[in-house]
Amino acid sequence: MSIKSVGVVGSGIMGSGIAETAATHGHNVVLRSRSQGTAEAMVANMEKSLARLVEKEKMTSSERDEALSRVTATTDLGALEECDLVIESIVEDLAVKKHLFTELDRACKDSAILATNTSTLPVVELAMETGRPDKVCGIHFFNPAPIMKLVEIIKPITASEETIELATDFALSCDKSPVKVKDQAGFIVNALLFPYLNNAIRLYENGVASKEDIDEAMKGGCGFPMGPFALLDLVGLDTSLAILDALYEEFKDPNFAAVPLLRRMVAAETLGRKSKIGFFDYRK
Repeated sequence: MSIKSVGVVGSGIMGSGIAETAATHGHNVVLRSRSQGTAEAMVANMEKSLARLVEKEKMTSSERDEALSRVTATTDLGALEECDLVIESIVEDLAVKKHLFTELDRACKDSAILATNTSTLPVVELAMETGRPDKVCGIHFFNPAPIMKLVEIIKPITASEETIELATDFALSCDKSPVKVKDQAGFIVNALLFPYLNNAIRLYENGVASKEDIDEAMKGGCGFPMGPFALLDLVGLDTSLAILDALYEEFKDPNFAAVPLLRRMVAAETLGRKSKIGFFDYRK
């Protein structure tokens, strides 16, 4: 089996980015959103993204047109029926994802691999909502998906080696650098990254330094491309809180317990770039 047709479920930044990545590397893509408006908006965003690549001479006009011709937007889960691989990238909520995997199991052909782009939730619990737990895995892209090279391939205890190899081959076909990971909260990157981000908030909350100076210190002292507060705003404070809560739920390590300031900011719906205000103000 080889993966030729890819379904992407989810209308956010990650779903659009994964769809763009797959389409620009020769895969036919079925992009499913709950409303036709959001599905069409995702295609429009993809058109803008590819237009920028053409302007920068990183892609020709014909290559852009070919990539867009491979993408179909739909509201119908049934349109995913013949996809070889379906990747969900919806809200980071286990109950919502479980319900979707039950529906995908009914809608997709028996040979299809069902994958989640979750950044930290247990993949095995999604696998057990299906009649094909051996064909369920995690394929975790990083934002922005068309640019970031890393992809975490997560193997729950139920997944077959064939499924993991096919998922790895798909990542390689998209010119990514896949790493294989055990199904454990946070996988590699987030298990290491989010305690750091959480402790940065703690330093700020305790008045050790301003958020601007903390960001500048980590860029200048560690060579990071952006500081922790700029990164939190990019990821989304709600997503960051969900990841920390999942890490704490699994390990009960106090280092994973979200700093109260983060929880208060999420309650106030100051979520970062997505809400135009977070630790920094993007409304200008």
